[in-house]
Amino acid sequence: MNKGGNRNTEQLLMERSVPGRVGTVIPVSDVPEQPMPDASLLRTDLDLPEVSEPEVVQYFTNLSQLNFSIDTQFYPLGSCTMKYNPKVNDEMAFLPGFANIHPMQPEEASQGALELLHRLQGFLAEVTGMAGVSLATLAGAHGELAGVLMMRAYHRARGEAHRTKMAIPDSAHGTNPASAAMAGFDVVTLPSDANGNTDLDALHELAGPDLAGVMITLPSTLGLFDQDIVEVCRIVHEAGGLVYGDGANMNALLGRAKLGELGFDVAHLNLHKTFSTPHGGGGPGAGPVCCADSLTPFLAAPMVDRSDDGMFHLVHPESTIGKISAFHGNFGVLARAYTYIVTLGAAGLKSISGNAVLNANYILDALKDIYYLPYDRGCMHEVVFSADWQRERGVSGLEVAKRLLDYGFHAPTMYFPLIVHEALMIEPTESETMTTLDAFIDTMRVIDREASEDPDLVRNAPHTTPVSRLDEAGAARRPNLRWRRPG
Repeated sequence: MNKGGNRNTEQLLMERSVPGRVGTVIPVSDVPEQPMPDASLLRTDLDLPEVSEPEVVQYFTNLSQLNFSIDTQFYPLGSCTMKYNPKVNDEMAFLPGFANIHPMQPEEASQGALELLHRLQGFLAEVTGMAGVSLATLAGAHGELAGVLMMRAYHRARGEAHRTKMAIPDSAHGTNPASAAMAGFDVVTLPSDANGNTDLDALHELAGPDLAGVMITLPSTLGLFDQDIVEVCRIVHEAGGLVYGDGANMNALLGRAKLGELGFDVAHLNLHKTFSTPHGGGGPGAGPVCCADSLTPFLAAPMVDRSDDGMFHLVHPESTIGKISAFHGNFGVLARAYTYIVTLGAAGLKSISGNAVLNANYILDALKDIYYLPYDRGCMHEVVFSADWQRERGVSGLEVAKRLLDYGFHAPTMYFPLIVHEALMIEPTESETMTTLDAFIDTMRVIDREASEDPDLVRNAPHTTPVSRLDEAGAARRPNLRWRRPG
């Protein structure tokens, strides 16, 4: 354990091990015994702590209380932020008819689940202004891959396999170029202009006969709405390309702008962000793909359709790119998203975008005098500051973020997007109160003052967390993930 490690938590399990103490009793097997692997593959001794069942419960409960979480702290991570996730959504996903359903059950025994998926397809088509929706993809990046595979299939079906160039803005999520490359495209960078919009001159230069399309996050990872987005789509379409929308930030547009009406051909939505499933720790996720009518034949399978007799069926689109995941998508996340949409209704969804944008601009206006704002204009759902002014006094953006932990706030996203030096990306979400935002703003001001008056205090933060300042390079390159019996 590094400096600042919680000794009591360690002792709770690891150092309280007593030989012969049992934490669980394994029931008698109710399936036929199977032959063991070759003895050379088996270990005869496994040095694990031997503790009682209450000690195991205490250990993991204590660990959970050491974590920052959306249920206990303000969590202003940008782009894929953790946000308010109503517990009723979990209750609906846990209903026996949903939680215990098997994906290989006959369709006639799964009509309720299939109806939910069918309705959700319709809701998401309405939200995005698109014609078709596939729910099969399991995360945002997975949706990206499905979307660009659809773009590739579309061009090949038209005899235009020579379109191999995919333009991606310099502020894009890192998964965008990775998805395009995995689909076989040649990735080229599309720069931003001085206002954070797409550089139209650069786009004109790229808009040739080999352009397959562009992948654009709207609002961008700078937290900005591209003021030229309609013109961007027009330029790409006139060149014969397609426009892909990274919908990770759709919570800024709900009920106010539809990607399809702006000119996008295909987009994914991060249901685990905009539509309420917690995303901390890397999952679970869902990244449904929505598309214009011209691309619906290529959607990933399966989709849900309703026949004339009212029954719901799983179907494969005519020219589908095929199955991209096992079975039918991440059903639990889809059930939560459906519940969230039905609970809020159209007016509630519109209020999400209004409050998200209001909260972010409230923070922008309150802090732009002491944290450098590289794009000095109104933002959307998140604001990207730079800690350059603090850096001049010897305090980095990373150290500002770590000092926030001492005040009970989770750190914002740091050093992203890459085109902003010392970036601090702050997304307050739509669900935080003014009281919380004011407390966060006051703390950011205190840290700025500390950077002048006592920079070592900030440089050595955090001071109050169970694990304090880490050797980050060592932790990444030489992680110590094994427990060894003391002595």
